[in-house]
Amino acid sequence: MFKPDVDRVIVYKTGHVRTCFPLYRCCYARQVMESLTSTATGSAPAPSAARPHVVLLASPDAGHLIPLGELARRLVEHHGFAATLVTFNSLSDPQALPSGLPASVATAALPGVQIDDLPADAVRGTVLVEIIRRSIPSLRTLLLSISSTTPIAALVPDFLCFTALPLAAELGVPAYIFCTTSMNFLYLMYRLVELHDDASPGEYRDLPEPLEMPGRLSLSRGDLPEGYRSSKAPIYARLLEVGRPYRLADGFLANTFHEMEPGTVEAFKQVADRGAFPPVFPVGPLVRSNSEEEAAAGASPLLEWLDRQPTKSVVYVSFGSGGALSVEQTAELAAGLEASGHRFLWVVRMPSLDGLSHAFGAGGDGDDPLAWLPEGFVQRTEGRGLAVAGWAPQVRVLSHPATAAFVSHCGWNSTLESAVAGVPMVAWPLHTEQTMNAVLLEDSLGVALRPRAREDGGVVARDEVAAAVKELMEGENGRAVLRRAEKLQQAAARALSPEGSSRRALEDVAAKWKSALIGERQP
Repeated sequence: MFKPDVDRVIVYKTGHVRTCFPLYRCCYARQVMESLTSTATGSAPAPSAARPHVVLLASPDAGHLIPLGELARRLVEHHGFAATLVTFNSLSDPQALPSGLPASVATAALPGVQIDDLPADAVRGTVLVEIIRRSIPSLRTLLLSISSTTPIAALVPDFLCFTALPLAAELGVPAYIFCTTSMNFLYLMYRLVELHDDASPGEYRDLPEPLEMPGRLSLSRGDLPEGYRSSKAPIYARLLEVGRPYRLADGFLANTFHEMEPGTVEAFKQVADRGAFPPVFPVGPLVRSNSEEEAAAGASPLLEWLDRQPTKSVVYVSFGSGGALSVEQTAELAAGLEASGHRFLWVVRMPSLDGLSHAFGAGGDGDDPLAWLPEGFVQRTEGRGLAVAGWAPQVRVLSHPATAAFVSHCGWNSTLESAVAGVPMVAWPLHTEQTMNAVLLEDSLGVALRPRAREDGGVVARDEVAAAVKELMEGENGRAVLRRAEKLQQAAARALSPEGSSRRALEDVAAKWKSALIGERQP
């Protein structure tokens, strides 16, 4: 029996233990981890053998780790499972792991893999998928180690980890893909695959325009993620290759709720009934609570500033961890906020210097995004505006009584956090499926207003920014948007209540997993 190095175990103040043990030490690591957890929390967790185990596989992005961490929590606390949240050392930050997980949720980071042979210009999504594919042998070792001590009820990879599906089949474990995006985006992938069911090899067909989605949602070509807009795009074939294995899953768990996307929920039920796609279960919104969101250094002054503002007076502005505005757009946004006359809290990130609307990991430790704001902006808006560099505790900000509106990139995590808080939005999508989300928020749900970009380069002018903020904060349309946002907030709370639709959906899935294990044990 190999023993782990002591310095490879980290016990957080919450009592949560994470491990990066080499995988051949996993059984002993779990024993040590449970012992340390018992010491840290004052009570021993339930023995692993008494609880069926769910292994959740998160690709290395905070937008995937956070909701999967919340799903793990609910499987443990509401449905009696043990859970391990698996991440990847390659391109991931161990400190990005969700905080506040219960002691019985273990975390394991798979060893890094070599990616030096990938093209230097490979897009991030391609790199992530390749990291995951090359990590499958290590994942197999981990799953075999876990299954030697406790039955594995299910493998839950997020949608970028689809290469783990054959491994689940090999080990006889149900595989349910976790969808971190909207259910509409999953439906888009379904439509792409369905369109090519009878296509010849090498034949690629354009999606129709407009693309009619469930719930009377109509998408123009420009509303689609860039790779889906033309069958001639180099990535189009790759997207089709990614979508086809999805049919091998036993089911999907979607981070949404019925009232958020009712038409798509019903459409997937019909698709599953005729055997064209696995069943999709809406189990969200999976959003951290205030008490669970980790407070980083520098958050207290920000929250203290919010505490001094009048109720429903502050416009919160943030474009996500991966969003980037151009230098020109940063200046126009600043001018628009200043001209609006309203209080604001702006999370400023480094601008994009290469024209891209995303900048994952851009900017060094010494870079100051506030230095890119227009000269005198901070001084002129002092007292009613606060610009902070890089990060804010978003769940806490959105739920704060002073927060009235959210200028957002419409990433799905941010969208759900806004819905849970009942905060109306100024929808400002930047990349990937965010424009689809913006259409849903504005046209279908009516909980957002959307400023329009100039046709000559995509920049949203300062007067458009100011007009959108003023309308949302003062106008009749803004009051109607607020009312609908508050109704959506109530619907989100109902979905997660003991008798709510999302709670029942996850209970149905949990029952399937437990029933399958019982069937395996019977002679």
